[in-house]
Amino acid sequence: MTAEGDLRYLRRCVELATQALEVGDEPFGSVLVSADGAVLAEDHNHVASGDRTRHPEFELARWAAAHMTVEERAAATVYTSGEHCPMCAAAHGWVGLGRIVYAASSEQLAGWLGELGVPAPPVRTLPIQEIVPGVVVEGPAPELADQVRELHRRFYKA
Repeated sequence: MTAEGDLRYLRRCVELATQALEVGDEPFGSVLVSADGAVLAEDHNHVASGDRTRHPEFELARWAAAHMTVEERAAATVYTSGEHCPMCAAAHGWVGLGRIVYAASSEQLAGWLGELGVPAPPVRTLPIQEIVPGVVVEGPAPELADQVRELHRRFYKA
């Protein structure tokens, strides 16, 4: 699926998702990486605050808009533990970020949450390309699926 370099960043996303879980939040984490491989920013979910828009991908898009040129954003990659939701995909597209690489797909997550009896979210999930048709998207990473699934199981069974 992805090169070893991509897996390194995706593993960091899973670490960030674990940090989110450890503070009582939904387990999602994301990393923004420049064209030369430098980690520019990273974040995890903050929706337990009551603001359901506090997804890490959305926060990274806002950070990129404030701190990067148009060219730097287009050359950057967003790595994330879970495929972007429609809100985050739109933010990604509006600020002109480049490639997206995710560990687990929205389809995988929906299946896992269904098995756990978690109700469907209030916003329908869609593939990223339906929201941002021109963006390069890679994922899922089978090497990390079990870890991501376990984080969500822990969150919903806690």
